[in-house]
Amino acid sequence: MKLLFIADPLDHFKIYKDTTFAMMREAAARGHTLWACEPQQLSWRSGGRVTALAQSITLTGEAERWWRAEPAAPLALAEFDAVLMRKDPPFDSEYFYATHLLEQAEREGARVFNSPRSLRDHPEKLAVMEFPQHVTPTLVSRDADEIRRFHAEHRDIILKPLDGMGGMGIFRVGADGLNLGSIIETLNQHGSRTVMVQRFIPEIVHGDKRVLIVGGEPVPFVLARIPQGSEVRGNLAAGGKGVAQPLDAVDRETAQVIGRVLAPRGLLLIGLDIIGDRVTEINVTSPTCFQEIQQQTGFDVARCFIDALERAAAAAR
Repeated sequence: MKLLFIADPLDHFKIYKDTTFAMMREAAARGHTLWACEPQQLSWRSGGRVTALAQSITLTGEAERWWRAEPAAPLALAEFDAVLMRKDPPFDSEYFYATHLLEQAEREGARVFNSPRSLRDHPEKLAVMEFPQHVTPTLVSRDADEIRRFHAEHRDIILKPLDGMGGMGIFRVGADGLNLGSIIETLNQHGSRTVMVQRFIPEIVHGDKRVLIVGGEPVPFVLARIPQGSEVRGNLAAGGKGVAQPLDAVDRETAQVIGRVLAPRGLLLIGLDIIGDRVTEINVTSPTCFQEIQQQTGFDVARCFIDALERAAAAAR
């Protein structure tokens, strides 16, 4: 297959842990050809098709200069067997516009994974609203008084922006309410921005589990991201320690329920964040942790994903 990866700049990849690189490596090992571009290299002109100024890349096997690229050329997305949208959050206006270009490319015959419409319809923090039975008590609001009432009810809460990633902008406020007003002002910008507030889940000490769902089926291992020291965040980007462990029966059932609903919407790859037995986020833009799971357990998540990609691309032809 001829694969196009829409991603962040290749020279920003940390290939020892990058999931998109793991996908590329597995695809190349099967003989698929790799192309890459960034979202700003997508364009459309009336009377034509959505194109990408894309580079054909070859993996070198080296740690530093890990790819070799041919000169970029404009190619219609419909000419590829599969287009993988792997741009990291934030889900800002430019990401939103990119999904519209990708949806137009689908109308022209492109096969895009994850589905651009579903990327728009399932923002990572708000997607949990569809599954309230699996969620800790949660409030989504820009109203400062409502946030204060939520704190008064639950006493120990987590506040976070809707557009953050990697643990950025996450605050914990305990029963004493220390700095709650200042934190609300910081996050909601005096009522101009919406905030997510959740009851604190003590099981975070055992890790914020990343549960991967590929083609609607949960991967049999998870990565528990365990906070270190006095930190409340388990995110690897915030210094959390990643420990792979078998998927337990409760989380498997949760993942199967969510996978059966979301996979038919064109979400080939989903990353659930679960603390204790509560889902806190549903990640669909560029879920990660492939390499950490493989390195610790031997289970090749990238192989599982490329298997599913080949099936999905063939079914869409």
